Amino acid sequence: MSRWVSALLFSSLLALPALAQDQPKQPPKPPAQQPPQTVEQEPPEEDANLKPKEYAFNPLQANKELQVGIEYFRKHSYKAAAGRFREATNWNPNLAEAWLRLGEAEEKRRNRKDAKEAYAKYLELQPEARDAAEIRKKIAGLH
Repeated sequence: MSRWVSALLFSSLLALPALAQDQPKQPPKPPAQQPPQTVEQEPPEEDANLKPKEYAFNPLQANKELQVGIEYFRKHSYKAAAGRFREATNWNPNLAEAWLRLGEAEEKRRNRKDAKEAYAKYLELQPEARDAAEIRKKIAGLH
């Protein structure tokens, strides 16, 4: 049996050079070249919620946000109300009632700076309003 094993080993060793000659020769590899440098660009934002919201004049949306904000204010949810009033002012910056309500909501939240700014914008839009004197007093008291 050992004769057969040694004969197989010997014949396989003789067949190796013949197998190597049957395979096509590969061309020599060129020297390593550096790939051209590319400028990486940031991929587009995948989550639409992370993109900054763009506002255009939309009085219907502004009135909707104002009404929802009024409901939140009635339920004493001043943070949500202020957010809705601010959205209303983004949709229609000339909506005086939204600025007034935003000032009231921020005042309830004890955010004096934002309340003062909202009241000032309200007076800028409605300088002759019935409650203008009262709003001026509120602004003076918010210092």
